Amino acid sequence: MRSLPGTITEAAALLRRREITAIELTDAALARAHADRFNAWLLVADDHARAQAKAADDRLARGSAPPLTGIPWACKDIIGTKGIETTAASKILKGYVPPYSATVVERLDAAGAVTVGKTNLDEFAMGSSNENSAFGPVKNPWDTTRVPGGSSGGSAVAVAAGEALFALGTDTGGSIRQPGALSGVVGMKPTYGRVSRYGVVAFASSLDQVGPFTRTVEDCAIVCQALFGKDPNDATTMDLAAEDLRRDLDRGVKGLRIGVPKEFFIDGMEKGVERAVRDALREYERQGAELVDVSLSLTYHGLAVYYIIQPAEASSNLARYDGVRYGQRVEGRDLLDTYRRTRGQGFGAEVKRRMILGTYALSAGYYDAYYVKAQKVRTLIKAEFDRAFAKCDAIVTPTSPTVAFKIGAKVNDPLAMYLNDVFTLPGNIAGLPGVSIPCGLSEGLPVGLQIMANSFQESTMFRVAAAYERATKHHELRPKEMAA
Repeated sequence: MRSLPGTITEAAALLRRREITAIELTDAALARAHADRFNAWLLVADDHARAQAKAADDRLARGSAPPLTGIPWACKDIIGTKGIETTAASKILKGYVPPYSATVVERLDAAGAVTVGKTNLDEFAMGSSNENSAFGPVKNPWDTTRVPGGSSGGSAVAVAAGEALFALGTDTGGSIRQPGALSGVVGMKPTYGRVSRYGVVAFASSLDQVGPFTRTVEDCAIVCQALFGKDPNDATTMDLAAEDLRRDLDRGVKGLRIGVPKEFFIDGMEKGVERAVRDALREYERQGAELVDVSLSLTYHGLAVYYIIQPAEASSNLARYDGVRYGQRVEGRDLLDTYRRTRGQGFGAEVKRRMILGTYALSAGYYDAYYVKAQKVRTLIKAEFDRAFAKCDAIVTPTSPTVAFKIGAKVNDPLAMYLNDVFTLPGNIAGLPGVSIPCGLSEGLPVGLQIMANSFQESTMFRVAAAYERATKHHELRPKEMAA
């Protein structure tokens, strides 16, 4: 079975030298996707992909094609794709085919990228391990007895296992960065408002963002270049001037101040994870960056804030799935019984848990005590980040307190599962950009390094990430399963 080139940059160069065609590249990706042993894919769109690849070859032959032309990619199955089933990994949406594509898909189509298919996820993106899918858990290619992280685990694995050159996921509390870390690839969440959410199945609307998985920081910047921009269909997107996100990748970190929050080095963090992150911080010092202590003391409250706001918004967004307009319908004795049966059989246990939590937090008598108070603390968390960024250019932390854990290890302990996002969810609460990059191995499993920057400072974030990537070989490590 033919392997894909390692990166978008390498593949694009081969395509432009006509050493490979987009059809050949797509066929290689399709073959690997069909041979997948990790349950990463829910649907492989052969005919659609080959049609796009043929159009890409025609475009390449004419010259002046964008960098992503002919590049095969994987789409998380919570992102709408016209004419291709979109289930959010839930029984309640089984068989739903959107009449239009999400804006991010349209932008990648316009850039000439080739959609290989739809990837597995935690149902409605609710989870940290990709064990909550209605279609079975995704397995980590580094160790198939372990989780890949969630909720965008299928997209992370598609890239990690060499089945696509990049993938899109969504990040509500760490659902790109955390699986990026646990699967050993780059995973990036943009600033809230950078990327359109139009056409993406809504989970928690004030937190959700779409972002890429790639092999390298440069590839990540290339994909973001295609995704960023104002969308009239999404009022939360910002009308900002276009910028070259790769312009600072080679500038290094000499003279930059890197914030290190002590609150992100906690009891319970695995020793191997802490050691890898401390080594990374020393590497930044060696390159001439100044390490600055910053305080993010409200991190402790971030988990509570997130697990009030997120379920509350989810309970509202998921109220539309009632068996009337689309998706599964289970007939009952009357309308109310139809609602009960449809939602009872259509939603999984974790989705039900979060909807109940959210409905409770929004109910009369509890709204002010929980939801309003959580929003006030959210404002304080954002203000604390603002104070931290007054002292530094970027903040560097672990992405996850642990490496990938065993499948089934935490499914019966929701709080332990939720704690996996303790380092990533503050960025969603504050709307900040963040990227996880490979930071070595612990016990033979990937460790992730998280770099956060201030709002709309993705160029600085990429600069800091690229400096570490360039100085190490961690991003070149591959799971042994990838070669099989």
